[in-house]
Amino acid sequence: MRDYKTVDIWKDVDIEQWEDWKWQLKNRIVTAEQLGKVISLSEKEMDDINLCLKMFRMAITPYYSMLINPDDDNCPIKAQAIPSIKELNIRSDDLSDPLGEEFYSPVENIVHRYPDRVLFLLTHKCSMYCRHCTRRRVVGEEDFSVNEETLDKAVDYIKSNSKIRDVLLSGGDPFIMSDSYLEHIIQRLREIPHVEIIRIGTRTPVVLPMRITDSLINMLKKYHPIWINTHFNHPMEITEASVKACAKIVDAGIPLGNQSVLLKGVNDNVETLKELLLKLVKARVRPYYLYQCDIAQGIGHFRTKVEEGMEIMKNLRGYISGYAVPTFVIDAPNGGGKIPINPEYVVSMDDERVVMRNYKGDIYFYPNAG
Repeated sequence: MRDYKTVDIWKDVDIEQWEDWKWQLKNRIVTAEQLGKVISLSEKEMDDINLCLKMFRMAITPYYSMLINPDDDNCPIKAQAIPSIKELNIRSDDLSDPLGEEFYSPVENIVHRYPDRVLFLLTHKCSMYCRHCTRRRVVGEEDFSVNEETLDKAVDYIKSNSKIRDVLLSGGDPFIMSDSYLEHIIQRLREIPHVEIIRIGTRTPVVLPMRITDSLINMLKKYHPIWINTHFNHPMEITEASVKACAKIVDAGIPLGNQSVLLKGVNDNVETLKELLLKLVKARVRPYYLYQCDIAQGIGHFRTKVEEGMEIMKNLRGYISGYAVPTFVIDAPNGGGKIPINPEYVVSMDDERVVMRNYKGDIYFYPNAG
């Protein structure tokens, strides 16, 4: 990780400012001109970025920009943060709303796709706009967060459906909201008797780790059971600061999981993912899902063949501890939900026995008498 003091525009920034999440948000890199003051860009790169910004917004926290290796054209951090001209190549099978969230939205900002849980989108703003974002059709609308009217409708919907036991707060990123307003939302949900679990999806431990403040954690602790999932994609993202942020979460008794996306040129090989997964469990973060990249508009250059993900999983299972191995899933287009995609371990099965193949490819038999 580079020292931010080596960047002229930040050379007079003291460490207290740098570690203030509100300063980081206020000073996000949102234009090619600003980015050019942080890393060297050619005239063509500047032009390409400006073209992309006419369609998809950019925002990079100063912290995350320091993870970029300016001497590596194929830097996996750069690929996730900096717009590419490839984003303007909209493929015929790309979808604006690849997961069919709008179809499954009974009231504004609620997505009800599974029987016992709902997704509640609190904001369209993130601390960083990832280039592979599946909600890029709406994320980046900086002025949108839920107001009281939207909150009332969402809470009323959840109250009216006693089957809903699990509410996932997402966006955008809920943690860009103030502690007080986020608590207001959580408090209202916690008052609903049949809501057992509140989950929060956030990438701030990765791109804005200073957001995980003591005051935020102390607020969340009042509303257990709270679960959090974050989004590390590459071992370079696991820094001293991000590990500290994760430790605060788990030390508060909040289970912390990770959802990675399989991204071409970022993490689409066994060794990179193995390093990432082992570093995550060392940081007490449980690998949860490895997603096949969604078919959102303009991110086709990140997608791998599905069989590549299956091959990677085949070379993880058995070679690292089971609790370090995520489930490889495709979030099926048009609202089909998450479908596990696994290497085939069961060769055949009848009333007498099951024929199985282990991680080495060796064949074993199990009696199938019930």
